[in-house]
Amino acid sequence: MPSLVTPALTAGSLSGLVQPEIKGEGVLLRPWQEGDRDAVVAGFADPAIQRWHCRTMNEDEATAWILGWPRRWHDETDAGWAIVDCGGALGERADGGEALGEQASDDGALGERAGGGRVVGQVGLRRIDLAEGLASISYWVLPGFRGRRFAPRALGALTIWAFDVLGLHRLELSHSTANGASCRVAVQAGYLAEGIKRSEARHADGWHDMHQHARISTD
Repeated sequence: MPSLVTPALTAGSLSGLVQPEIKGEGVLLRPWQEGDRDAVVAGFADPAIQRWHCRTMNEDEATAWILGWPRRWHDETDAGWAIVDCGGALGERADGGEALGEQASDDGALGERAGGGRVVGQVGLRRIDLAEGLASISYWVLPGFRGRRFAPRALGALTIWAFDVLGLHRLELSHSTANGASCRVAVQAGYLAEGIKRSEARHADGWHDMHQHARISTD
C-alpha cells in the first residue's frame, strides 16, 4: 500500500557513505578496529557498564562485536565509533562522574591502540530508522576516564554529524531514572528531557522507569 508520507531519508543514505572519523572537542570518533578488543572487554567487565547495559563480553565476543559493525552499517541498523582521547582532559569533575551506561587502568594504558590515541569509550547510533529520520543514542566511558567530559564531547560531535551530514531529524537518548550520571551527560550535550517511560526496561534487578531525552535537528 503506497505511503502518503515521503521518507525523511531513503535507503542507502547511510550505507552509501564511508564511515567517517568525526572530530570533536579533544576527541576523535573513529570506526572500531580489531586492536581495540581489550578496551571493549574492559568496558563490559566494569560493574557500572554491566548494570546499565546488562551484558558481559569475553575476548571472542568482543572481537565478534567489533567485526560486526561494518555489517550493521551496511544494513543501516546501527553505527558505532570508538571514542579516542586526542586532546587530554578538559573541564573539571563538576558533574560527579559521567556516562555510566547508556561507558583500563587509571593511567590510561589500556586505551593505547593502533591508530594513535587512547580508546576511552564508545558512542553510537542504535535502531536507526531512515524513513522516520530517527535513531537512538548509546555510549559508555571506561572507568579511568570518567569525569573528564569525554561522553558529552563525543555525543556532541556525533550529534552534529548525524544532523548535518547524515540528515537525521530526531535523536533519542533513554536512561534509567536511577542513572544520574547518564542524565547529566544528556543535559550537557543539549538533549532536552521529555518525560519518564514507566517500567520500560528490564535490568538484572528488575524493571526500571526510563528517562527520555531528545534533540531534533531544528533545536
